Order: sequence, then C-alpha cells, then structure tokens
Amino acid sequence: MTRVLLATRNQKKLVELRRIVQAEELGLEVVGLSDVPEFPEAPETGATFEENAVAKAADAARETGLPAVADDSGIEIDALNGMPGVLSARWAGRHGDDQANLDLVLGQLADVPDERRGGAFVSAAALVLPDGTETVVRGEWRGRIIREERGGNGFGYDPIFVPEGETRTSAELSPEEKDADSHRGRALRLLLPSLRKLAE
Repeated sequence: MTRVLLATRNQKKLVELRRIVQAEELGLEVVGLSDVPEFPEAPETGATFEENAVAKAADAARETGLPAVADDSGIEIDALNGMPGVLSARWAGRHGDDQANLDLVLGQLADVPDERRGGAFVSAAALVLPDGTETVVRGEWRGRIIREERGGNGFGYDPIFVPEGETRTSAELSPEEKDADSHRGRALRLLLPSLRKLAE
C-alpha cells in the first residue's frame, strides 16, 4: 500500500484526511509527522495559504522521500479586510490558542452589524512528490460570524462560524457533514485525482 505523509502534527487534520481517503477507497496509507523520523520543520512565513502549504509539503517530501500533503488554512473575515488570514492560528499572539483567538475576533467584531459579518474558511492543500512535482488546490467555505460560541465538535474558529445555508455553527455539525462541505474537505477532494494516481 502506498504511503502518503500528511505534514502535520494536528491529529484532527490527520483524522479528517484519513476519513476522506477511506471514503474514496483509494488504497493509500495516510501517515503523520509523528510516524516518520523527525526533521527540522521550516517556519510558516508565506504571505498566502498556498505558499505555506507548498513549503510544508516540499520540506516533508524532500526529508522523507514520501509523497507529502500539507494544508494551510484559516479564516478570512470581510469586516477585518480578510484578516486573520494566514495569521489565524496565532491571531492573539500565541500559536494555537483557540480561545484567545476567538475572544479577540469577537471583540474586534463587537460593533459590526450582523449583515456585515460575512467571511470564509479557506484551505490551500498541496501535494508534493519526491521528484518535486507540485499540485496546489484551494477550497473556500463561505458563511457568517456569530456573536457567541456554539457547539463542541470543531476546533479553531468553528464555534463562531455558521456556513451559508445553515443555522448551526460548523462546531455543531457532525464530522461527516463537515467533511462534505468544509474548506478542507473541498480542498482535499480537489486533490483526490492526484492522490488516486499514486495508488495506481
């Protein structure tokens, strides 16, 4: 079985990609960074989600000799001119402090009327092969930012994001519902043709 490395230490992302690959019956084994020998990981310094995703995947493919998938994702809020964007995970100053990030965004949007609270989750996903071949795709999930947190199924900004056509937040959706619609689900499905070729 062909191994594909998902260049992340985020277990929730790993579970998500494994679910999508298994649902498509691709015959690929998805492994994470904790399953391969450690290597120095470059900091995320790209100005775009795409730059960060390609850099992470290229590093991982070069260091391990495995086809590598990486994603960079975040939320772009219209009233904040597209921010936090690539800074989503460290918007409040510390990387991965979900609660601090949520509190800061809610504070920044406190005076913004409901009709101007639009935004989108964005995910750029890159597949880089050991020979350097790159495939980069982008998935977007539009919605609006509500005023209080709801739901316990998600992470990051999920508890304050209500997708278009929904009354529930993305943290109130089941994992299967989220996979079907989310920015990461959309981006990973766009990678499926390239992943399918690896399994041939």
